[in-house]
Order: sequence, then structure tokens, then C-alpha cells
Amino acid sequence: MAEWCGPGHAVLQDAQMLVSELVTNAVSHGRGRIILRAHLDSARLRVEVIDQGSGFEYKARRVPWNALHGRGLAIVDALSSRWGISEGTTHVWFEIDRPGPRRR
Repeated sequence: MAEWCGPGHAVLQDAQMLVSELVTNAVSHGRGRIILRAHLDSARLRVEVIDQGSGFEYKARRVPWNALHGRGLAIVDALSSRWGISEGTTHVWFEIDRPGPRRR
């Protein structure tokens, strides 16, 4: 992936953060086996995290500023190009578009 976005590029760190967040959510809130899928092509990285739970509905909520949890999907929303939940399942995905050439 470093060849795709360039070494030390923030998109690599963002991808690692998002994978960590979705897998942590699956461990904390899901059930059964967790599947992680990733696909990288010339235009984007797509990652999917699937567990055997019955699904959930994302609802925006206010989180106290000093809470230690509860901001995960807001982070996914902020750092990804797009993300979603497959309806009725615990199958969450995100995509990050390939960064353009660096400008000097």
C-alpha cells in the first residue's frame, strides 16, 4: 500500500485507524467470527468488516467531551471518502480514494 499512496502518507495512517476502529467495534458489539476484507485497486481502498451479529442501526448521538468511547463511526465518517452499513447486518465498510500527486 505504501507504493499506492507514498511512504509515510497520512492515508496509510487513516486506513490503519479505520480498520482498528471497525474491528474493535466488531469485537465489542458483534458476535461470532469476524471477517476482514480489503481490496485495493488503482482508484481506491475498500475495507469491509463483517461479524455474525444480527445488525444494527447507526444513530447520531451526542457524546460527552470526556467520554472514552462513542466516537468510532464519527471517526470513520471523517477519515474515509465514503462508508456504509449493509442493511440488516453487521457488515460495515469504508473506502478511501487514492490521493492525487503531491504538490510542492
